[in-house]
Amino acid sequence: MRLAITVCAIIICSGAFILGFASPSHGAATPRHYTVHAGDTLWGIASSRYAGSDPRAAVLKIRAANDLHSDTLAVGQTVVLP
Repeated sequence: MRLAITVCAIIICSGAFILGFASPSHGAATPRHYTVHAGDTLWGIASSRYAGSDPRAAVLKIRAANDLHSDTLAVGQTVVLP
């Protein structure tokens, strides 16, 4: 019984290790980055980088991708644009 558990654990750990090196699918977009300049706002970044879509939704995506708890940005800060 102990041997079976050990073998199962090795198989599971090996699978997790291999999946850790998985690459994104061919259709997956690579996230872009943006460095904040003086006067930039999340709304302005969302409006310019996601033209044609609702800026409110883009602001929410940017905040979630960067774990931002407010709309405050610092000059020189790099944000991920999902």
